[in-house]
Order: sequence, then structure tokens, then C-alpha cells
Amino acid sequence: MPAQPTRTFAHASLLRLATAGSVDDGKSTLVGRLLYDSKSVLTDQLDAVERVSRDRGLEQTDLALLTDGLRAEREQGITIDVAYRYFATARRSFILADCPGHVQYTRNTVTGASTADVVVLLIDARKGTLEQTRRHLAVASLLRVPHVVVAVNKIDLVGFDEAVYARLAAEVVAVATGLGLADVRTIPVSALAGDNVVDRSARTPWYDGPSLLELLEEIPAALDPAAEAFRLPVQIVLRPQGETFRDYRGYAGQIAAGVVAVGDPVVVLPSGRTSTVVGIDTADGELVEAFAPQSVTLRLADDVDIARGDLIAAAADAPTPTQDLDATVCWLSDRALLPGTRVLLKHTTRTVTAVVRDVVGRLDLDSAEIVPADQLGLNDIGQVRLRLAAPVAAQEYVASRRMGAFLLVDAHDGATLAAGMVGEPLAEARCSGRRPAQYVI
Repeated sequence: MPAQPTRTFAHASLLRLATAGSVDDGKSTLVGRLLYDSKSVLTDQLDAVERVSRDRGLEQTDLALLTDGLRAEREQGITIDVAYRYFATARRSFILADCPGHVQYTRNTVTGASTADVVVLLIDARKGTLEQTRRHLAVASLLRVPHVVVAVNKIDLVGFDEAVYARLAAEVVAVATGLGLADVRTIPVSALAGDNVVDRSARTPWYDGPSLLELLEEIPAALDPAAEAFRLPVQIVLRPQGETFRDYRGYAGQIAAGVVAVGDPVVVLPSGRTSTVVGIDTADGELVEAFAPQSVTLRLADDVDIARGDLIAAAADAPTPTQDLDATVCWLSDRALLPGTRVLLKHTTRTVTAVVRDVVGRLDLDSAEIVPADQLGLNDIGQVRLRLAAPVAAQEYVASRRMGAFLLVDAHDGATLAAGMVGEPLAEARCSGRRPAQYVI
């Protein structure tokens, strides 16, 4: 028997956040403090961290060790890989991505921020806004992260000076606003001492805002799935054998956007064939309705030729497949991106061959403007034009984070070369009047 409608959108209480900042700004310490003060650390984990801290002759427990999970990270004293942590309070559950600060690992920051609802960006109260700060803000803007919280860390090392905090907060907010980020909030913190991380600090009486954890518990989470049209990239076609499922044919995947219900008319792209949903199956049984990001199997009324990489979309609001893309990319390879470069483009479950027709420009991190360029180097952010060997049903990133995102992959070794956003997200971001309403608080 089909389950009841599922318009509860229960995942809305889950918040995905990613940390960002320069090396030694204290990201891992902040994450460790957040976990420790919110009592989200297991006893054996804390015992291990305390033991290592004593062995190193430290006077206090190094909470950064809670997230620096790789041996190489601990030896170098820097985070080099995205470390995911799961914790919960009485009000909300969190998935936290602790991203590296070193410019060499910008690709990992892009990975961690790509699915985040919030980026917690640290700046050192003694150093202020650096080039890496601007780079991470640009990444947050490009990836359309809805909320940015700037933690002005090490406020204890500047004597809890209100004037220093006010100057740095105004400076970083101005940079973020210039990049089109609509919701930017600042908090004075000391990750090492715990000021304003979980509990409000008595040593910053001039700050009357929430602590970091209090703010994270209040920030709106994921968008209402009903705000976008339905999209299901087909991961696999299910045709089980046997007497029970002899005539079964289902199309499985994770819903990328929107809501779908039994009886909804749909279109399959790029073929353009239409049909109607007659069943929604999951591992827990049938549903009459499903929404992003649930993983489901759809059954259709008609025998339509569908394969992995096709898209099942709402018939009334389907994207137009295209072989030409204007896009913004974060270039993540040591090899320069040049016109004529041949790559693989991976968009949802579809992978096609592509060629770089043109490099339009590169983002100047000082001016937040696109300047002319004929190539992109490692960690550059720039605009390109791509020609695809086969059409993809992509949308502009400003309209859909999931359907507007893609990867460029090396066809020879499978290495990820770039993270891309369809359209010109930076240009759109700088013009707040064109920013989609759902990104405005």
C-alpha cells in the first residue's frame, strides 16, 4: 500500500556547513571547540586527543586534533583534506565539512562548500582580510551558498578590542557584498578559549549578537523543494528478472530538484518523449509523492527508451538541452586551461566529451571584476565557452545549484580538472536585483 504524502520535507532541520579561511586562522580549532563545548565528542576520542597533546608537551588540549584525521595533516599541522563531522543539538542536526586553508587545496574547499547551506569563514583578528579570504568569498558566491558567517577569530590576541573587530567586520562585509553575497554575518570569537563559539562571552560585552552555535541553530536550512521544477537524472534502469517482477521497468536516481507525484506528466530529455508517472518506489515501499533529495525509482505509463544519463523532468517546465555552454569554472589542475583543450564534462549522471572554445576572462580577486585572459592557471576562477559532443539538459546555476553544476574531467586519467557553474554566476551575483528571491533573507 502506498505511503502517505511526504510534504513534511523533514530534511529541512538538517544544516550543512563548511569552514573556510587561510592557513593558521584556526578552522580546525574552531571545529574542535564547537564539537567539544556542544558535548559532541566521544570519551575515547577526547582521551586520544588529550594523550597526543600531552606527548607534544602542550599545556592545553589541542582541539584541532579532533578534525585533523590524516597522519600527514597532523605532521604538517595543516588540514589537507575535507573532514566531515556529524553532530546534533537539541534544536538541529549538522553535517560539518572542515576544509583546508592552504591555497594548494582550494579544490577541497570547493568540494566542501558545494553542498553547504552555510560557509563559516575565519579571519585572523591580527591579519584581517587576505587574498585567500577574498578567494573563499568568491567561491561561496560562485557556488550560491545562501549564508556566510565570518568568525573574526583570535579576538583575545587583540585584547578583545571592539574597534579592531568593527573595522575588520566592515572590511570583510564590504568585500562579500561586492561579490554579491546577500547574507553575511560577523561574530568575534576565540576558538582557542571558547569565546562566543557555543556560549556568549563576558569578555566581549560590546557584542550583543548570538554565539556561533546559536546562530547556526537559527539560520534557515535548505530551500523548499517545491520552489524548483522536478528533475530526476537517471542513475540506472531497473529491469529485474523473475516471476514477481517480470514486467517491472523503473528508472532510479536521486531527485535533483522539485517534487513529483503519481499522475504527474513528465518529459524525458534529451529525447523529448513524454509520459506520466504511475509509481514511485523506494527501499521503504511505495510513495504517492517524493521530493529532492530523496532517492527513488519512477515507473512510467509508457514504454519509453530511457538510459543512464537521461533526465526525467516536469513536462510543463523542462530545460532545453544544449551543446553550447557559457560557464564560470574554478580551475583545479596544475596544467593551464587553454582554448582547444579537450575534456569530459560530467553533468548530473551524464558524461559527454567537450572542447574549450574560448577562455573569456579571469576573476581579479582584488577588484572582484572579470579581466581579459587567454588561459586559466591553478586555482584561477574564470569564464569559458564550451562546445559539447552531445546535448545536456543543464540550467543556469543561478536558477538551480544542482542542475547548473558540472565537473570537467581529464579523459586520460580521470582527474577532476574544474568545478563549473553554467551561466555567469559572478556577474549575476554582483547585480543583487537579479539575484533569485530564495537567496534573500
